[in-house]
Amino acid sequence: MSEPTVPLAATTMRVGYYGDDFTGSVDVLLQFARHGWSGRLFVGVPDAERLREAASAHDVVGIAGIARSLPTARIEAEVRPALEALRALGPRIVQYKACSTADSSPSIGSIGRVVELGREIIGERPVPMLFAQPDFGRYTVFGTHFAAENGVIHRLDRQPTMSTHPSTPMHEADLARHIGAQTSLPIGGIPRTAYAGLGESLRRSPQAAVVLDALDNADAAIVGRAVLDAPAPVFAIGSGGLSWGIGAADPGDAVALPTSTPSRGPVLAVSGSRSAQTRRQLEHAKAAGWLVAPLSFTDQAAQIALVRAALETGRSVALTSDDAPAASDTLERIATIAADAIRGAADLARRIIVAGGDTSGRVTRLLGVTSLEIAANPIGNVVLLRAASDDPDIDGLELLLKGGQVGAETLFDDIRSLGS
Repeated sequence: MSEPTVPLAATTMRVGYYGDDFTGSVDVLLQFARHGWSGRLFVGVPDAERLREAASAHDVVGIAGIARSLPTARIEAEVRPALEALRALGPRIVQYKACSTADSSPSIGSIGRVVELGREIIGERPVPMLFAQPDFGRYTVFGTHFAAENGVIHRLDRQPTMSTHPSTPMHEADLARHIGAQTSLPIGGIPRTAYAGLGESLRRSPQAAVVLDALDNADAAIVGRAVLDAPAPVFAIGSGGLSWGIGAADPGDAVALPTSTPSRGPVLAVSGSRSAQTRRQLEHAKAAGWLVAPLSFTDQAAQIALVRAALETGRSVALTSDDAPAASDTLERIATIAADAIRGAADLARRIIVAGGDTSGRVTRLLGVTSLEIAANPIGNVVLLRAASDDPDIDGLELLLKGGQVGAETLFDDIRSLGS
């Protein structure tokens, strides 16, 4: 197959990326911002004019998607338009942002299928893949992946959350084997002990894609430099650790991000996450005085009335997915009901938490958000976003899109008390 055609016009944008969920898409913005790279994140593929305007003004342009939770048969329809739109802007690097726990399987969120699409659209060269994100407790050593939980580092297939994940339970910590089971293309790896001359090793690799190690941020920066030095355009797959490494390899003039915003008042949280950490955060919020109740799948009007009554007294509210029915469309139903609750109370709560990576993407799309920018970075990898929307009730909302395992137990109430 021939190389893709050169884009009709180039921009100053250096990296374009597609995020396979919204929480991860936000993390990429943060990692680049920490190194002085400006960015903008779109919700879905925007029209060509909006995309090019952003590419002319920013170092990084992202498109937040939902591929991580899609059946493999639907991935091409979701991912191809985004990769083609980004490729046409002429960036040095197109990154497919994947979760730092490599969430995927042959049938759901297949990263193997993404390798195939990226090589077809961006170029048939070895695809560097870095899932490690050391500052988030994700490490790869000799191709084997590890993830921390509650201060304990587990091999990925033994980590309590990922080994029992409801959609993509992890049974294999060797990432080349894990992704190799999702494609007929050859998947290999280069260990950190062979990082001398990493760029040349990547260029000469006979593999379609190559898993790379990182035990610390220095390793991530070596990977970032090798990716930056590769012949453009580069298609790469990885977590926010890959984004961090690319930014660290070519830092700009970083400006400290604000840790709070002027917003005041109660917070509304909606959760589609079933992770143990989100459960602990909800329990802490309840102990701190929040109204914590299950999303209603039978009477949304009554639920909105309940939420509004609490918010009007200044009491923050969290709605959980505890009572969600087991059905093939449960995720979509949770997102629809959660979005309706947010819309019904947006005049009373301007700071919103959405828990669950897959839920966040669907809720954000249903709210009619067109793009997102960083409003504040209050804690670690936690980011408050400012939403842009053609709907005046949604425009300007502050959103915290939280992955299930992200944040301390006090996170919900910490966000409520920001700036107070």
